[in-house]
Amino acid sequence: MALAPDTFRMSRTEFVALIAMMFASIAFSIDAMLPALPDIALELSPDAPEKVPLILSTFLLGMGIGTFFTGPLSDAFGRKPVIFAGAVLYILAAAVAWISLSLEVMLAARLVQGLGAAGPRIVAMAVIRDRFSGRQMAKIASIVMVIFTLVPAVAPILGVVIIAQTGWRGIFVAFMVFAITFTTWMAVRLPETLPVQNRRPLRLRLMGGAMSEMMMHPVVRLSIFVQTLTMSMLFLTLMLVQPIYDLVYARGDEFPYWFFVIALIAGVANLLNALLVVRFGMVRLVGFALGAQIVLSGLFGLFDLGEGANGFMFFLIWQTCIFFQAGLTLGNLNAVAMEPMGHIAGMAASVVGAVATVGAAMISAGVGTLIGSDVRGLFLAALVLALGGFIGTLMMARAARRMEAATA
Repeated sequence: MALAPDTFRMSRTEFVALIAMMFASIAFSIDAMLPALPDIALELSPDAPEKVPLILSTFLLGMGIGTFFTGPLSDAFGRKPVIFAGAVLYILAAAVAWISLSLEVMLAARLVQGLGAAGPRIVAMAVIRDRFSGRQMAKIASIVMVIFTLVPAVAPILGVVIIAQTGWRGIFVAFMVFAITFTTWMAVRLPETLPVQNRRPLRLRLMGGAMSEMMMHPVVRLSIFVQTLTMSMLFLTLMLVQPIYDLVYARGDEFPYWFFVIALIAGVANLLNALLVVRFGMVRLVGFALGAQIVLSGLFGLFDLGEGANGFMFFLIWQTCIFFQAGLTLGNLNAVAMEPMGHIAGMAASVVGAVATVGAAMISAGVGTLIGSDVRGLFLAALVLALGGFIGTLMMARAARRMEAATA
């Protein structure tokens, strides 16, 4: 049940802006760290610099663990208390990381920071589901997902600016300021979107039943599968793109600025999706985006277009299309999975986020370790992932039609 219009004082624009800021906390917490890793290695781990990237993976691990719990907690206690608790945990952990004098303390703090970040990120999706449904929910989610593709691109530039002014420790101060800002905004302006009468007690039996209900629903199950593969393409690209710029094309210094340009272009996809989804539907747009990615990655991989004098320009085109594809798929897939689960929106948001994120992180880590900075290998990996996602989308559309026919 959504709030009655006269009890909800936020405009749609303000609502989208606040939710987008909560979503952005994850991307900002990961990608703003990238320029700081060399400096952190020199100060905290000079004898083992290869361990420093664990600062990223421990955050993702904490977020993945936290994602399983934040949704059910928000179903039981309301959305705002869980967002607030997660933000407080995030801020405290960032403060510990800020003053840390060893890599071990830093890693522990980042693990806890990831746990806290899961609150605002996951519960924000449940808040959207509380307020909207169907294609309107997809439209709102699509606009919010602009941040998902935009922030990873611009965050390294922000990181460079912050480090230049304050050193690498200033990154964690920025994290604290960011979280304090959206927490205060939420506390003052956002009403609680889950009425007390619609809350579900926090019981393991009920949680197990909700999990079983989601996994038995063919459309939801397939949506999570396709989202996992789609996110894998994005994570794999983010993981390998900086080494490719540096080692393959000798353009490491230009990396943050090319990313900024690509983000501006790719951000149009989310706005385009918001305009098209009401007319064409979520599943059809996902299928179109993945089909286009199959053709593009297949051609680039088959003809090895990342090599030669124009290889860098071709790689920029491909990278832009990966980000563009994310704007046409991730918000829609979230909406498809959440639509039948409005009565357990918090739990649904947790399961969708946890399974897709952890699965995508594992796939991208394994594939990325295997192919390294091989541009052609990246193209072909994206081809395989897009092909799997496209097949899953066809199965999802078929399952949806069968369910509609059964209820007609």
